[in-house]
Amino acid sequence: MKRRRLVVISLDSMGFRDLNELRELTPNLARLIEQGTWVKKVRGIFPTLTYPSHTSIITGQYPVVHGIVNNTKLQPTRQSPDWYWYQRKEIKAATLYDVARLAGLKTAAFLWPVTAGSRIDWNVAEIFPNRIWTNQVLVSLKASSPWFLYQMNHKFGHLRKGIKQPWLDDFVTAMASWTLKHKKPDLTLIHLVDMDSMRHRYGVRSDQAKQALQRLDQRVGQLILATKDAGTFEQTNFVCLGDHYQIDVNQMIHLNTLFAKKGWLTPIKNQQTFKNNWRVMAKTCDGETYVYVRSGIDRDEVRREIAGVEGIEKIYDGAQAVKLGADPRCTFLVEAKVGWYFTDEAQRPAVVESVLPSMMGKSDRYRGVHGYGADKPDYFTTAVFYGPDIKKRAQVEHAELVDEGPTFAELLGLSYPRPTAGKPIKGIFKEVKHEI
Repeated sequence: MKRRRLVVISLDSMGFRDLNELRELTPNLARLIEQGTWVKKVRGIFPTLTYPSHTSIITGQYPVVHGIVNNTKLQPTRQSPDWYWYQRKEIKAATLYDVARLAGLKTAAFLWPVTAGSRIDWNVAEIFPNRIWTNQVLVSLKASSPWFLYQMNHKFGHLRKGIKQPWLDDFVTAMASWTLKHKKPDLTLIHLVDMDSMRHRYGVRSDQAKQALQRLDQRVGQLILATKDAGTFEQTNFVCLGDHYQIDVNQMIHLNTLFAKKGWLTPIKNQQTFKNNWRVMAKTCDGETYVYVRSGIDRDEVRREIAGVEGIEKIYDGAQAVKLGADPRCTFLVEAKVGWYFTDEAQRPAVVESVLPSMMGKSDRYRGVHGYGADKPDYFTTAVFYGPDIKKRAQVEHAELVDEGPTFAELLGLSYPRPTAGKPIKGIFKEVKHEI
């Protein structure tokens, strides 16, 4: 097999509906669909959050196996909990970039979640400072390839405004384009977050979100052009994918406020956090929430209290959560109805509140969220494949998010060391003609 390269571009929060209904806004993606294979409806994981989803993409496993069960950790006393940033500390399954490295391939990643401290050759990790004694430069240098990040910031740092969008994606695209051109990695992973940010702030089909979709499409064009400039385009397979979709919301549910009223946890004064001596606590995934119950508490009572809250759609017990691939430590996995989402706040005036326009810009106040169960109606993400090994003008109706990593591995001629939950999406591969 000829040497192939793979470029994976994650367009955070891109869904099937975007490419099915708004194709006129995405000429570059439309061209890839016309000339490659569109995997139309990709079913996500439980919960459909960014960090668990990207880890499922890159390992072919569900969170119950790979260990990234949420975006952030269980740290109830902290107003800004740590995220699952560090790969070697947190991920319990083989990652595609480690499999590639062990096979002698060169790798690059740009804000791909849970890659801090990894052995990726050229890595700019997604991380931010949440301790008063540090800053963005120091945490990024520690988490990334330090000399490479220093060079990239020197060349392109003028493009960004901290971590604000859309400037951050401009910075990421410039770094990735330069690397594709000058380093020519075998595997490149790129995470662009512009549209996800706009959907959280303004809503799923807002003008701001549509403008972000257009910007993302332009960035895809820039990245493809970089491979042409490098002379690697003809040997490169491209994947443009979403990690989840989003849903518009107008109501919040504060289960920890309910648990505080029941005496099951103790709020910390003048904060929305609570002490570590909790007996029942909720840990938000936005559209879903985990609930953890310590021994000595009647779990049936906890379930009845949750079921009585407005906006609750489903309550899965721990065994059901494991079957869905979610956190094996949870007592319950609770899902909100469409239009509702969860926070971790323990001292709100009511358990259920409306989201008001005046709240926008404040922590945990959104117009659109994800994190729901993967089976919500019209909630599919999507993926577009293009390149020398990809069928032309083809479509695959359905796939699972965990199928993507094994598909990438096959495109690179690699194999995971252990069986994965996902399987290669066979409908994307060009048929090989054997000469007799």
